[in-house]
Amino acid sequence: MIQLHQVRKSYRNQQQLLPILDIPHWHVAQGDRIALLGPSGSGKSTLLYLLCGVLAPDEGTCKVGNEPLHQMTELERDHFRAKHVGIIFQDFHLISSLSAKQNIELVYDGSLHGRARHSHIQQWFERVGLQDRMNHLPGQLSRGQQQRVAIIRALINRPSLLLADEPTGSLDYDTAQYTMNLLLQLAQEEGSTLLTVTHDQHLASQYPKQLHISAINRLAVHPYPAEKSSMNSRRLMEGAAT
Repeated sequence: MIQLHQVRKSYRNQQQLLPILDIPHWHVAQGDRIALLGPSGSGKSTLLYLLCGVLAPDEGTCKVGNEPLHQMTELERDHFRAKHVGIIFQDFHLISSLSAKQNIELVYDGSLHGRARHSHIQQWFERVGLQDRMNHLPGQLSRGQQQRVAIIRALINRPSLLLADEPTGSLDYDTAQYTMNLLLQLAQEEGSTLLTVTHDQHLASQYPKQLHISAINRLAVHPYPAEKSSMNSRRLMEGAAT
């Protein structure tokens, strides 16, 4: 599903280049659900931007679903993202003047029309427990409810890759737990590959695989000193390429 080889990415800071990613090799299978851990500035969000085509690598091979993103123009990457990738943000990014349902209709790319289309969207609201909130504006919803609408928006077109950047970062503990469980369940049901950036190791432990960014990015600092038992390190590195 995801294949990275000798990928490097830097940002320009005034007259200097700031290297942020150096990934020798990384492979993710279709349907994997991975929690990506690491401190701020370690390249987690940059990695997500590469995988969805917002950024292009400076060097190396970046393939998602056998599509060579590293060879595409910016416009081609935009088309790829719209068709194959669902993205969930920490701050929802719902349009405040549109109802929850209208926010979903805005991105809907299915072949259904009329009543069939309405029924399909309604089924999604039922799946996340918001069937009675479809016509509410975002401001009339709780933060947890807004994130559930954002999850529908990310999944409604059945993307093969689902990327979540701190999706529970602005939610209280109980709501975060419920939302993360829901996200994992829906990704599994839809067969989407899920990569979630989170700082919460408790929430990360719910994922079948947890990966510290330092396991794949040579520029990231490893969380454990060298003399630490390797047992915890192996758990965090599960999912990294051997």
